Amino acid sequence: MWKSISNIFKIPDLKKKILFTALILVIYRLGSYIPVPGINSDALSQFIGGANQAGGNLFGMFDLFVGGNLGRASVFALGIMPYITTSIVIQLLGGVIPFFERLKKEGAEGQKKIAQYTRYGTVFIAAFNAMGISMFLQSGVEGAVPNPGFLFIFTSVVTMVTGVMFIMWLGEQITEHGIGNGISLIIFAGIIARYPAGFAQMFQMVRVGAMSIFMAIAVLLVMVVVTASVVLVTEGIRKIPVQYAKRIVGRKVYGGQSTHIPLKVNTAGVIPIIFASSILMFPRTIATFFKDSDFMNALVGYLSPGAFLYTTLYVTLIIFFAYFYTAMVLNPIEMAENMKKYGGFIPGRKPGKKTSDYINNVLTRITLPGAAFFAFIAVMPEFMSKWANLPFYFGGTGLIIIVGVALDTLQQIESHLVMRHYEGFMKKGKLRGRRR
Repeated sequence: MWKSISNIFKIPDLKKKILFTALILVIYRLGSYIPVPGINSDALSQFIGGANQAGGNLFGMFDLFVGGNLGRASVFALGIMPYITTSIVIQLLGGVIPFFERLKKEGAEGQKKIAQYTRYGTVFIAAFNAMGISMFLQSGVEGAVPNPGFLFIFTSVVTMVTGVMFIMWLGEQITEHGIGNGISLIIFAGIIARYPAGFAQMFQMVRVGAMSIFMAIAVLLVMVVVTASVVLVTEGIRKIPVQYAKRIVGRKVYGGQSTHIPLKVNTAGVIPIIFASSILMFPRTIATFFKDSDFMNALVGYLSPGAFLYTTLYVTLIIFFAYFYTAMVLNPIEMAENMKKYGGFIPGRKPGKKTSDYINNVLTRITLPGAAFFAFIAVMPEFMSKWANLPFYFGGTGLIIIVGVALDTLQQIESHLVMRHYEGFMKKGKLRGRRR
């Protein structure tokens, strides 16, 4: 491992990419501390912290993905979430609307058009989110806006939207000139920036006697085991063997080789957790406007983390969205038609409908354990906070994102090392990212 790390800096091109990526991430973190004019960051931070202790709302979840920028009321308060939302929507539309489906099949030119539409949609969603947050802050959070009015809303919207556009540009620079996966690395940097302070707080609790040393060691061991399990499931694939028949074209022979279709145990990744969390947090966010309503207060109690109804609905929604998203991004009928078109077949299965049915059955079987495991990881922070009194958020969406992005980045670096005849990170096997 250490030899592989030292080899990274022996390759000038790779060293330049990594240093450029690090510089962009430093710029992003510095920008996270530039405040939006007209917002009292202390009052906003107290509101988000208090809401999370009471069960959380959409603002608390949003603050997790943007690395605490919303709680600090920085110019990057919206983070890159409008871009992620737009990308997911356009990806889902690709399986429903023929126009976007055609663009996906047009190759590089189609991808350029999709990227352009994604940018336009990002600006629109960012403006909508910024306006909603600004209006809520000046009316729903006491003391957050000392001087409310049109000028505050206009200034906040322009500042936040500009911040989103700048972050989007930073992500594209990492993708083009850095190590790649720019948008994912920015989210990764925002989430992992919270961990050092959390560990420091935990060790402080051990020092003052609020947590025993044995409990701290047990927590660290659980973290290692859970992280390794997430890596294992994220990397897990089901290989479907595919045989291509020989074709003679002129004097050349094509095909005849054996390969496989890699189907991931969890194709949807972290998307189902994001969807499920957003749906369940929405009623609690609405309830903040009706503090005097007994019905809304009772609803908040039933839909708060730790409640039986909340946990049941959360797990059910995660499994449902895992199947839903997998069905949207993987089309067994299209896969079977492509294999038939190029002379491929699954041994023991007839081409066409029999093949598509077989692929669909395999997807149905492997998606359930993957979705169930990620649902367990999603509800784990509730048990960690009750069992170990952990002072920071571990597990859930953040851990899955960190593991996935780290694997992607290591895979990119390893491909550079192997291509230049250096030893990769793994002596046996090969690192796989989330995408192929």
